[in-house]
Amino acid sequence: QVQLVESGGGLVQAGGSLRLSCVASGRAFGSYPMGWLRRAPGKEREFVAAISPSGGEKLYGDSVEGRFTISRDNAKNAVYLQILRLNPEDTAVYYCATGWGTSAVGYEYWGQGTQVTVSS
Repeated sequence: QVQLVESGGGLVQAGGSLRLSCVASGRAFGSYPMGWLRRAPGKEREFVAAISPSGGEKLYGDSVEGRFTISRDNAKNAVYLQILRLNPEDTAVYYCATGWGTSAVGYEYWGQGTQVTVSS
């Protein structure tokens, strides 16, 4: 069992940046991959980024366009998502989850999400 808690979301103006955090408890954090996914209003969940247990391998969604960076600190049981040059299309609830791959079906444990709202 793994518990995940996201933070760092909020209201930001277009062009700004955010750093989302996710802290895990339960099973040994350094033993499993982690991902970030998001759900925009009226849309399906979308893969954003994933990172391997050691942090040596990373995946990014097609819509990321080089603005997103995923990282992790296994000593702190934490995974992060740095987002640059935010635009209104990034408005969504961002979830961290345990797992790997570009589809939501590849993820097992999910946090409650953190809302990111980008104003134009």
